[in-house]
Amino acid sequence: MANEVSFQPGLYRGTAGYYDRFRLPYPAIMLTDLSRRTSPSGNGRLLDLACGTGQLAFPLRDRFADIWAVDAEMDMARAIHDKAAATEGAAHVRAVNATVEELDVDAESVELILIGNAFHRLRRTVVARRCFTWLEPDGHLALCWSTSPWAGSLEWQQAFGALLHRWQDALGATSRIPPGAEQQRQADPDQDVLSRAAFDSLERHHFAVEHRWTIDELAGHVRSTSFLPPSVLTDSASEFDADLINELSPHTTDGLLTETVSFAYDLAHKPATATTD
Repeated sequence: MANEVSFQPGLYRGTAGYYDRFRLPYPAIMLTDLSRRTSPSGNGRLLDLACGTGQLAFPLRDRFADIWAVDAEMDMARAIHDKAAATEGAAHVRAVNATVEELDVDAESVELILIGNAFHRLRRTVVARRCFTWLEPDGHLALCWSTSPWAGSLEWQQAFGALLHRWQDALGATSRIPPGAEQQRQADPDQDVLSRAAFDSLERHHFAVEHRWTIDELAGHVRSTSFLPPSVLTDSASEFDADLINELSPHTTDGLLTETVSFAYDLAHKPATATTD
């Protein structure tokens, strides 16, 4: 689809520390299932695109000989670099500071490409075609994602979501998410975008995990987002935290807020007979 909605650059600037600490890890059962279905050789290359602080790259590091953790934010790339240096068995995890649209990768040089909670923020048509070119025949692209704690139907989640909308309005942050982004994705689903790029057999695999949050953890999680990061909260951060405590405390049990988080990945396959132009 032409004229895809564009997200502003720099939306996650300054969030790396919060992102690494407060974003939920993908569950081991999901990553084990992904590995079983994609059968990495142990000698191949993994691309983790728009990777944040490596929530996919690091847990899968023992299955690949070469890993590129790619993110447009310099803060994220620095965090990846520092984590690779401090993590056993992660010397082959390479931090790459680049946009996915500008990344330079040899054709048919990658076994698996992962995009976690980010495909909707990229120029999907361009990125899908580039990923198809980069993958080896019989390679895979996995779009990984999870639900957000403010998006559920529980009373505390609805209160949380209403509070976030209120603060976005108060701080003039509503324009950080371009209007029409979700509508465009619904009109042109990811599956159609990938099919046009010649991927086949798109499959979705779900995993439900119960998680208990503290209010402090939710405050940190908010600071890892693009819509209310520290650069937006600025001098209002303390007031925001107090409002969050006031709204959510009545819903806690032993100081905790429980939800069932839905994790999933959409797996697309490059046919073994495919050729790259």
